[in-house]
Amino acid sequence: MPTLRKIVVQDFRNIAFQELSFSPNVNCISGNNGEGKTNLLDAVYYLSMTKSAFPTPDRYNWRFGTEGFTIGGTYLMDNGLESRFSIRVAEGEKKLVRDGKPCTRISEHIGLLPVVMVSPGDIALVSESGEERRRFANGVLSQMDRTYLAAIQTYNRLLAQRNRMLKDGNVDWDLMAVFDARMAAAAKPVHDARKQLAEDLRPVIQSYYNLISGGGEEVSVEYRSDLSKAPLEELLQAARDRDLALRYTTSGIQRDDFLFTMDGHPIRRCGSQGQQKSFLVSLKFAQYEIMREGYGYAPMLLLDDVFDKLDMNRIGNLIGMVAGSGFGQIFITDSNKVRLSGIVDRITDDRAYFDTVGGVFTQVE
Repeated sequence: MPTLRKIVVQDFRNIAFQELSFSPNVNCISGNNGEGKTNLLDAVYYLSMTKSAFPTPDRYNWRFGTEGFTIGGTYLMDNGLESRFSIRVAEGEKKLVRDGKPCTRISEHIGLLPVVMVSPGDIALVSESGEERRRFANGVLSQMDRTYLAAIQTYNRLLAQRNRMLKDGNVDWDLMAVFDARMAAAAKPVHDARKQLAEDLRPVIQSYYNLISGGGEEVSVEYRSDLSKAPLEELLQAARDRDLALRYTTSGIQRDDFLFTMDGHPIRRCGSQGQQKSFLVSLKFAQYEIMREGYGYAPMLLLDDVFDKLDMNRIGNLIGMVAGSGFGQIFITDSNKVRLSGIVDRITDDRAYFDTVGGVFTQVE
């Protein structure tokens, strides 16, 4: 499995310059809120996904007063050899380099360094629109399936072109039929993969939820898509008048959603704060397990303030999972250093601790 040995971060958020070496097992980052713990984890995530774990434009990731940022990492790959990756982001450009050679297609990098991040921001998966849940599904499937990544990129490009045609109002229906057929071809593998993902997640989420919360509630995930009703080409043809009146495409996988439920009801309405947190952690650990099975090895796990809003019993159960077999390199942040060290020291002696103040990270015993 790829293991991050060293990272170099320059001008990313509040991190001016840092060069850090990590344990191949557990890495603990502590410090007060707002000091930069999450920024470091997001830099690690960025190296894997070539984008932030949070839905923010790249320009907001530059340190104030700078014109871009650079993140580099040295990994021990699953073949036993070291590989160096670096990504430079500036106005209008994003350049990725592996072992000194530029990557012409950044999409080919996705999936080489598999990663799962759990953070307080995951609450948006429950509270916000379906866009957040589609983004989650895309993040899981794009890492595991290059066919899916190519299909969703093709679909989004065609959708943008179709919407521009509708917005102009002067539609060539013969050309529109070509767009519809190509979009339908791209949409089918996306729909099939998302449907399978929901089916795969369902029992694993329940298993982890029982472990974290002690059981009691039945949690589930349901996939909802226009394509469950009919093939996309038929849906687009039936909606042409409506699309033309509204000047955008009203049917398709861009409207897909995933419904999270507890005892048959939407969890956003019936779940307490603690239950929602437990569900979201279960969802991300289910993602981790599915990716581990798909890759044949464990992805990197980034746990950002996961102890927040979980009682001590839930924390104990969660750490029990982390301490189990089959986990790879783990990064954990917590504002409570004593709590973090007390928990991790019971798990392993192979760990590294870092204190964080103002975007500066110091390794400590």
